[in-house]
Amino acid sequence: MSKVAIIMGSISDMPVMQDAIDILKQFNVEVEVDIVSAHRTPEKLFDFSKNAHNRGISVIIAGAGGAAHLPGMVASMSPLPVIGVPVKSSNSIDGWDSVLSILQMPGGVPVATVALNGAKNAGILAAQIIGSHDKKVLDTIISYKEELKAAVNKAAESLK
Repeated sequence: MSKVAIIMGSISDMPVMQDAIDILKQFNVEVEVDIVSAHRTPEKLFDFSKNAHNRGISVIIAGAGGAAHLPGMVASMSPLPVIGVPVKSSNSIDGWDSVLSILQMPGGVPVATVALNGAKNAGILAAQIIGSHDKKVLDTIISYKEELKAAVNKAAESLK
């Protein structure tokens, strides 16, 4: 079974990152959650990044605020796809510092970046990556998208 690692730079990021955990559990995708600070625990960051694929991790979601180095640093050392979640933190410049820190990666070190505080979409994207080779997860995503479509159609009908 594929597993997604959800990491964040600080426990203060957990309210945002919980959305990724929740949606992945809804898709029956196994989740591992940890705090890995690029600035305060660099040794842990190196170990995590270099060894996640050896522990059955298929995709990494990394949430970070402020300078937001975590997703890029993980991507620089891991062969796995990394999805960055910019987090609007208390020391943030309205979140733009986090968005740009994650989005503006140099060539050769890709980080898929979702919207500010967009952990739910990060979880969905991680599940879609896994779904490309896991039919159970793919079927769950197909059902989820059908539910989204039905909700929009129901709302549209209520306007008539």
